[in-house]
Amino acid sequence: MHVIGDNVRVTDDAHQLQQAFAEAELHADTSTLQALLADDFRSIGDQGYMLDKGQWLGKFADFSYTSLQSFDVEVSRYDHAAIVRYVQRSSSVWRGQEMALTARVSQTWIEQPDGWRLANIQFSTLGEI
Repeated sequence: MHVIGDNVRVTDDAHQLQQAFAEAELHADTSTLQALLADDFRSIGDQGYMLDKGQWLGKFADFSYTSLQSFDVEVSRYDHAAIVRYVQRSSSVWRGQEMALTARVSQTWIEQPDGWRLANIQFSTLGEI
């Protein structure tokens, strides 16, 4: 386990990393997200749009989660990388509009000299499950 930023603990357990990321997202904890995201982080949305690290952190100006649940978590570990796949059910508010979404999510975590960072996240919307 490594400590970065404001005592943010980064573990090599990919499932714990995914949980820490989800908790930071739910509470709009941008300092923790700043520490967890790789400098070259990219998010690929359902419609193919892409956000870099700054854009991802900036989304909280107009966006907030009201609930966020992850289930069916699957982790594939490699030498210096891990892929975490799961189903995410969320309720959120974007620019005053309430939204609900169920998506399959894939996260790519990479091991860097100072700890594990999220390099990529990709979303695919699912129907009701």
